[in-house]
Amino acid sequence: MFPHHREREQPIFSARAHVFQIDPTTKRNWIPASKHAVTVSFFYDANRNVYRIISVGGTKAIINCTVTPSMTFTKTSQKFGQWADSRANTVYGLGFATEQQLHQFSDKFKEVKDAARLAREKSQDKELANTALTIAAPQDLSDELQSPPVMCVNGPEDKLFRSQSADITLSSEKECIKKMLSEGSICEMNLEAELFTLQDSNSKLVAALHEANANVEQWKKQLAAYQEETDRLREQVAELEAHGGQGPSDLLKDELTQSLEELEALLKAKDEEIHILQSKKAEYHEMEHDRDEAIHRLREMEMRNSDLERRIQNTEQNLSNSLEERDRMDTEIQRAIEILDIKIFDLNDLRQSLVKLIDK
Repeated sequence: MFPHHREREQPIFSARAHVFQIDPTTKRNWIPASKHAVTVSFFYDANRNVYRIISVGGTKAIINCTVTPSMTFTKTSQKFGQWADSRANTVYGLGFATEQQLHQFSDKFKEVKDAARLAREKSQDKELANTALTIAAPQDLSDELQSPPVMCVNGPEDKLFRSQSADITLSSEKECIKKMLSEGSICEMNLEAELFTLQDSNSKLVAALHEANANVEQWKKQLAAYQEETDRLREQVAELEAHGGQGPSDLLKDELTQSLEELEALLKAKDEEIHILQSKKAEYHEMEHDRDEAIHRLREMEMRNSDLERRIQNTEQNLSNSLEERDRMDTEIQRAIEILDIKIFDLNDLRQSLVKLIDK
């Protein structure tokens, strides 16, 4: 039977990078695994206590690597790092846009590797505590489905053939559903990584927006004070011009004019900063719209996965019923074989009796 759909893994960290894989032939050159920068995420499975690095491009998984304590992430340049995956028999390389992103990914890799080591140690301790338990190896499903020898009994043989045909049809349908469920899981994983990235960007934008709003209020107060100071200086300049030589000297007038120009330049700079903050606010609203759209797509994918799970359960039930029907037919065939054996034995005795009568 198929296992039920796994509990969804939770993303714990995401970064964008160009993904490369080592050339399996030369073991020296790098082969690009993505045409552009993609999201590379760390996922945590709480049920199995397993950490994985996953990157999806379209509907294809570019990286699907389980983190083990023996892995090491090596920085080979200011913006490039690599690690080896012995299970996939390859080496992955990541090229980041900035050195800071490389440091963040390296620190998270080390943190996840330490967590995987602790999880393995706990698992080993648990296995040592349960050494007295014996676990029976599951019997191969193919052994159960092996067909018994077909006897030349027309009725049960036809039923047996129909049962085998039903098994083949159900197996084909299950393989199709498994493929659909796998594609749905990859799309769902891609949407989860995209949603996690949007949420992270959204939180950063919210913090920046709050800080900008606070700065805008402060700048508005400063702007009002500068405007008052400008008006006051203009009045003083007007008074000086009106009184002519009775006022301060020309040097004082020049100083006041220079101060006025500096204040006007400062006001212009503050206006530009306010316009920049308003444009960032518009970007924040756009990010909110993208996040809502990603959440909507994720919900649609969850509904699709739920429908696939229901179809799998129905297929499993049909297969179980088919197996029960086949077992019942096998029992009928054995009973028919026993009856035939008895009839053949009786006919053999009758033949021997007739031979004896003919000889007499």
